[in-house]
Amino acid sequence: MPGRALCAHRRARDEDTLSAETVLEELTLLADSAGLEVAGSRLFPHAAPFHPGTLFGPGQVELLKEQIAATGADLLLVDHATTPIQAANLSKALEVEVMDRTALILWIFAQRARTREGKLQVELARLEYQMGRLVRGWTHLERQRGGIGVRGGPGETQIELDRRMIRDRMDRIKDDLGKVKRHRDNQRQGRKQRPLPGIALVGYTNAGKSTLFHRLTEKGVLIADQLFATLDPTVCGLDLPSGQRIVLSDTVGFIRHLPHMLVAAFRATLEEVLEARLLLHVVDISDPEWQRSVDAVEEVLRELGADEIPVLMVANKIDRLPEPVLPEGWVGISALTGEGIEGLLQVVDAHLEEDRRTRPLSLPVADGATIAWIKSRGKVEQEQIEELEWRGIVTLTVEDWGRLERMLRGND
Repeated sequence: MPGRALCAHRRARDEDTLSAETVLEELTLLADSAGLEVAGSRLFPHAAPFHPGTLFGPGQVELLKEQIAATGADLLLVDHATTPIQAANLSKALEVEVMDRTALILWIFAQRARTREGKLQVELARLEYQMGRLVRGWTHLERQRGGIGVRGGPGETQIELDRRMIRDRMDRIKDDLGKVKRHRDNQRQGRKQRPLPGIALVGYTNAGKSTLFHRLTEKGVLIADQLFATLDPTVCGLDLPSGQRIVLSDTVGFIRHLPHMLVAAFRATLEEVLEARLLLHVVDISDPEWQRSVDAVEEVLRELGADEIPVLMVANKIDRLPEPVLPEGWVGISALTGEGIEGLLQVVDAHLEEDRRTRPLSLPVADGATIAWIKSRGKVEQEQIEELEWRGIVTLTVEDWGRLERMLRGND
């Protein structure tokens, strides 16, 4: 990939100037995350419908050409989705490579993926993107058609061959992903056998989820001021102030208008979210456009079918604001400095406590397997043994109390 990029965005008819500036700023952050040097940016006002051949109008193309020459850029990044024809025409007019936002995000995902599953998901998304952009590069051969009863031509045959090769590769990847998914399902099923309720960190990319994960678990996950610094999910155990142990998972960051093929491809990766008892929605409260980021995350959660899972809103980066004012019910923290972390854990504890019930319980001492299961699933206080009877004050989730009752009935 070229090294110096010019980022361009043209304001849509229904887009205000602040929103357009935010979109362009995000594009420059994406470029930086891809390891590109941002040579400059250009925001064009809405003046006329998008040009069908080049996306930008002739005058705007000339301005871009001048800025590319002045900055030495060798790549134009366009926030809008471009057709193959538009990209080719722009590239020819500007004499530099042209890449749209979706292609850039796919490039970043390819750089970030570390696990086999992540790499397969990225490859699948890339092939789907490529399939949708096959152009009639062989139309010059189609003019050679001729003869009665002859259908199609050499060019058409090549396009079909390309499509078939891509479909075959996609099918093989899907088979491999099925095997990986079964392995992940086994791991997740194993966690279900333990007492660990799942808590998932979700949020807009670069909101500080990985910094918070590191602060809470002291696990050496990648922390970087880049979009999509975390791609593959990370899972770790964590003890709450009450002694309750949970499974905390960090997930890929969301983004506005996340390409649909990536939402579909990474659905398996995001299944940690679907299994969670509680979602911690981390928001960069120092971002003036934080509400748009919240809306984007909630849209993706709806697409995943996770919009009914309880959510705790976490306002991160309060250290960047002199007097942070938070919406009602939000918890303010600084994952960087540690401010508010203890309060966050207490709120999480209280939320989980709402789902727990405490009761006295007595069992035969000989039923050691059940007693061990209780201790692995919850908390036992005032434990004592009198003759052949074990007694204690037991705290379990409502779900586990139901399981225990079924277990005891089975022993009768």
